[in-house]
Amino acid sequence: EQALSKLMLLPALYQHFFIEHNRGHHKHVATAQDPASARRGENLYAFWWRSVTGSWRDAWALEKERLQKAGKPFWSQQNEMLRFMLYQFAWLIGIAWWFGWRGLAGAVVVGIIGFLLLETINYIEHYGLRRKLLPSGRPEPVSPVHSWNSDHELGRIMLYELTRHSDHHYKSTRKYQILRHMDESPQLPFGYPASMVIALVPPLWFSLMDVRIDRIAAA
Repeated sequence: EQALSKLMLLPALYQHFFIEHNRGHHKHVATAQDPASARRGENLYAFWWRSVTGSWRDAWALEKERLQKAGKPFWSQQNEMLRFMLYQFAWLIGIAWWFGWRGLAGAVVVGIIGFLLLETINYIEHYGLRRKLLPSGRPEPVSPVHSWNSDHELGRIMLYELTRHSDHHYKSTRKYQILRHMDESPQLPFGYPASMVIALVPPLWFSLMDVRIDRIAAA
């Protein structure tokens, strides 16, 4: 399954997402340390830049840390980031070889659209939600209130139950087929597909979502 997930990220030129999402996002979700958790008042376009660049940077740092702990050199075949770069470069070279420059340009455009769609999902999943800091200075444990959810059937089908996102973070090893609705989880006013479209219009998104954040904070 992990190999297939990496393969699916290849056309989006975003294989480093596998590293950052599993070892970075799940650890730091809903904190200032997580580039993939949108801040309140941050529009989608600003988030795209911050999350794309921050996730790339964090993925390199996470892989470097893993190699150091394992006593392995950074410049080696064990470095998964280097392998991802090689695979993606080979993918583009192969496209150019078979389909020419137009094919290459098309592949790059498809990749950009692909990873921006992925980041748009990230945006709506955690927009404005923050874990409180404990007296120790560490964030509180992740709970169902730190992810936006939706039980609309279309989004559930299209995104393989990812719309039940609180359970995904509560137990990240749970298979997508059995992700559960959690009563205490915040609910989006629309399904994920509609929410992604609304997020393209920041004033409309803010008007719908900021009042919901206030209600959660007051609860």
